[in-house]
Amino acid sequence: MTPAALRRRLWRDESEESVSVDAQDVNQVAEEPPQPTSADELEGASASEEEADTQVRQHDRPRAIQWRRVVAYGIMPSLALLMAMAAGYLKWYDSSARDSRLAAGESVRAASEGAIAMLSYRPDTVDRDLGLARNRLTGVLRDSYGSLIHDVVIPGSRQKKISATASVPAAASVSASPSHAVVLMFVNQTIIIGNDPPTNTASRVRVTLDKLDGRWLISSFDPI
Repeated sequence: MTPAALRRRLWRDESEESVSVDAQDVNQVAEEPPQPTSADELEGASASEEEADTQVRQHDRPRAIQWRRVVAYGIMPSLALLMAMAAGYLKWYDSSARDSRLAAGESVRAASEGAIAMLSYRPDTVDRDLGLARNRLTGVLRDSYGSLIHDVVIPGSRQKKISATASVPAAASVSASPSHAVVLMFVNQTIIIGNDPPTNTASRVRVTLDKLDGRWLISSFDPI
């Protein structure tokens, strides 16, 4: 056998032996049955999962309790306080608005009646007419009006038989509070001197009033 043939023979024998050993290993592995997982290992894995879930729940529980405390001791009292404040404000606003409406109506009526009284008189009753009108005034206006009627209006009415009649066709509240008010009005006045034909005048007047001792009194009377 030549060296080449011997070498080929040895290589063939080694290959067959290797294949035989590999086949035996494969058969041995195939014949070995799979080892079942033990019950202890399964129970251990299950216990580990339950312990992990318990830890997560225990970790989340303080947060839930903390949020409940925040809501119970922080947010709810604040909401209750805000609701109480809102209710108080609405009650005050409603009362204030009602008082303002009442003051507006009363002051407009007092201003209209006062203007008519100040500008209306007859020669035979001028003292009483304008004296009653003066009682509707207050402050500096009361004093200046008293001087005017006693020095000018009353003597002139008696001597020249002057009579006057006033009316207020329109009046509106500019502002009003329980103690102070401003009214804007239109005033018409008709004056008759003796036997002369009547003369008519129309003007706009801004009237300021103050409430004193339960009465609305005129403190200023300014034509505009």
